Amino acid sequence: EVQLVESGGGLVQAGGSLRLSCATSGFTFDNYAITWFRQASGKEREGISCITVSDGSTYYIDSVKGRFTISSDNAKNTVYLQMNSLKPEDTAVYYCAGRRYGESRYDAWGQGTQVTVSS
Repeated sequence: EVQLVESGGGLVQAGGSLRLSCATSGFTFDNYAITWFRQASGKEREGISCITVSDGSTYYIDSVKGRFTISSDNAKNTVYLQMNSLKPEDTAVYYCAGRRYGESRYDAWGQGTQVTVSS
């Protein structure tokens, strides 16, 4: 069974940092791309960063570029999202999702972790 479990969310002041973790199991980690999504209250879910585990290539949307860093620990089958210089507009539930590299459909989603940035 493909499983993803997020952790690391919380409450932080603007300008602070958090590191989210996405622990995965049930699939061949190297064959997957992992994407971090977020959904703020009343807004649509958006994909903010992605990593292709096999070659480490990454992608960021403009609003987080230079502040967030996605990485993977292949020994632990875990993907991280280091979030620095957080802003109140980063407040959202953050989810990770996995898809086989080259495919568009996501196999599984985590349950989400709340990130709240106070001003």
